[in-house]
Amino acid sequence: MIKMIMHGCNGAMGQTITQIAAEDEDIVIVAGIDPNNTRQNSYPVFPSLEACDVKADVIVDFASAKAVDGLLEYSIREKVPVVLCTTGLSEEQNERVYKAAGQVAILRSANMSLGVNLLIKMVKEAAQVLAGAGFDIEIVEKHHNKKVDAPSGTALALADSINAAMDHEYHYVCDRSTKTEARDKKEIGIQSVRGGTIVGEHDVIFAGADEVITFNHTAYSKAIFAKGAVSAAKFLAGKTPGLYTMKDVVQS
Repeated sequence: MIKMIMHGCNGAMGQTITQIAAEDEDIVIVAGIDPNNTRQNSYPVFPSLEACDVKADVIVDFASAKAVDGLLEYSIREKVPVVLCTTGLSEEQNERVYKAAGQVAILRSANMSLGVNLLIKMVKEAAQVLAGAGFDIEIVEKHHNKKVDAPSGTALALADSINAAMDHEYHYVCDRSTKTEARDKKEIGIQSVRGGTIVGEHDVIFAGADEVITFNHTAYSKAIFAKGAVSAAKFLAGKTPGLYTMKDVVQS
């Protein structure tokens, strides 16, 4: 059985993953990491990875960007693979992730949902036809009022996928409030909505002359991300160093 550490165990996603893992016969959470130990869990909870004395085969991270540096250091030192789900990392942190992947297995995905990862593939293919035909591209993402980063990691992953299909000719515009000029044909607009308990919704809009094509993904429960994270953990345990994605999990 695969032994897992839940990094950020007392957050909303950490608790959802805890429930999903408890129903899976192939994996068990042996320890949790969270500075706010306000919940009762079936496993011991430590305030930090440095304080944790429990060995594991893999770490699933749904904590915060400020905790990622310590997570990478621990992972490299202990040679424990990491499913890195935290978004909103700085450029310096992104570089540290790439370097760390040379020493330990890291699976990174802006979104653990199977449907979202299929959407990322679909919009890339659509862009090759529609962007080349002059369609404008807009992304609108909606999340709950407690989400701290914007745009969402998923919105950026969608934009990156489209941009890759177009030889990285596009730039991203997340705020037009200071602009008094017509839209640039080589921009991808990304708009963020925060409110209520919206789990996650992403619209990718291709707007052309007299027609609009919209790709939509709506998450109705955090369980879809939790299931993906558990599947990723089972996939990553025992893997050689490298940077993996949900595409590797889906194809395995």
